[in-house]
Amino acid sequence: MLDAAVAADPLMLAAARVSTFVGERGATNASGFFFQRDDGLYLVTSRHVLIDKPTGHFPDRLEIELHLDAHELSRSVNFSIPLYENGRSVWREGRDSAGDIDVAVLPLDRTKLHADVAIRAFTPQHLQLRFEDVGVGQPLLVVGFPLGFHDTVYHLPVVRQAIAASPYGVRFQGQGLFLTDARTHRGTSGAPVVMRDTEASAAGALLPWKLLGVHSASMDMGNRDLQLDESLGLNCAWYADILLTLTEAPK
Repeated sequence: MLDAAVAADPLMLAAARVSTFVGERGATNASGFFFQRDDGLYLVTSRHVLIDKPTGHFPDRLEIELHLDAHELSRSVNFSIPLYENGRSVWREGRDSAGDIDVAVLPLDRTKLHADVAIRAFTPQHLQLRFEDVGVGQPLLVVGFPLGFHDTVYHLPVVRQAIAASPYGVRFQGQGLFLTDARTHRGTSGAPVVMRDTEASAAGALLPWKLLGVHSASMDMGNRDLQLDESLGLNCAWYADILLTLTEAPK
């Protein structure tokens, strides 16, 4: 039997379990992941995890679970992140010509993180910018915490298989997203959608994955007969290159 530290892919340390709170009252579970650009470290998740007016979801803080040792995975700590400072939201979000983009980033203050925290972060070099390298039906992975489910001993996410269900690089219905075909649940919002980077893996890269998108929610038809018709089983993933805009240094 392999030791958990040996068996754990670095990808498992790039994802984070997100819990939202209103004061001390727990609200929702979600997923997120880490992104680093220059000296800045960010938590990425879906915008609707942080605020969702249609459902009356207005948390004031969130918690993420962080590993304290990349080899002793059972050691972890919860890290609390306020969502407002002086009455203003601390996250960054974006819009494009089609409207709001369901992605948000929260800057993380490294000085407040535990000195031994074990984080693996995506960088701009992980972004999949060559659309032609991702064909329809391309195998993908969605790394997250469906319904909050995870390995409660080693604090690791679970991985769901997916495929690219719409042409990668084509904005589905004019929005900055593409479709995946995967079985997902509530709590997966904010999870990274990734593809194995074989070249980086052969070169011994620490995180040999390409970051394609940020899982948002399931895509369904409003006129579907709930009794006769099954769910489409399709999901929205916002193109991850929005992170270049959201993490750009202020001018």
